[in-house]
Amino acid sequence: MGGSMLRMSAMVMTAGLALAGCSGSMPSFLNSGGDQPPPAAAPAGPVGQPSVRAEDIVGRWGIASFHKPEDQPRTEAAARGQCNQPYVINRSSDGVAMLGHDSPQVQDMMIKASADGRTYIGPGPDPGGADDREVGSFDGRVLVLKWVDPEVAGRYGTMVLVRCGAPGAQKTAKKPVAKKTE
Repeated sequence: MGGSMLRMSAMVMTAGLALAGCSGSMPSFLNSGGDQPPPAAAPAGPVGQPSVRAEDIVGRWGIASFHKPEDQPRTEAAARGQCNQPYVINRSSDGVAMLGHDSPQVQDMMIKASADGRTYIGPGPDPGGADDREVGSFDGRVLVLKWVDPEVAGRYGTMVLVRCGAPGAQKTAKKPVAKKTE
């Protein structure tokens, strides 16, 4: 090895030991007596954009859920009927504010995309966490969300939210106003 390579190796080893001293342990490749660091982990693929934005889902929704896919059309109709007691999704600093599972408290939720193109809504920045819901579909009027945690999904099913007052939503018929004739 040339003199400059030896100096560079010594500097790298010194820096590694100094950093290890700060953290209280030595890097594993130094502890094992090996002279090569472990190969770097492959970088995660680029994270895509979520398929929905906070602005898209803020509002008032009728909500219902199903466990069998064949029940989805009936569940959409049931959700539409819930607009008299809407489920409200508000804007928050990180995304949206909505209920999680098993808590009556509204939480800040982030809308995030995974490297494989799936969209999730949930607390924290990492997509696909146990408290997240995966966006199954969204057409601007109907939002389908499935819980990531199988135990939670087993209890709550797949959620169907239908926008209240959206085109295609049931509307209450108004009585025609009779005009006075004189």
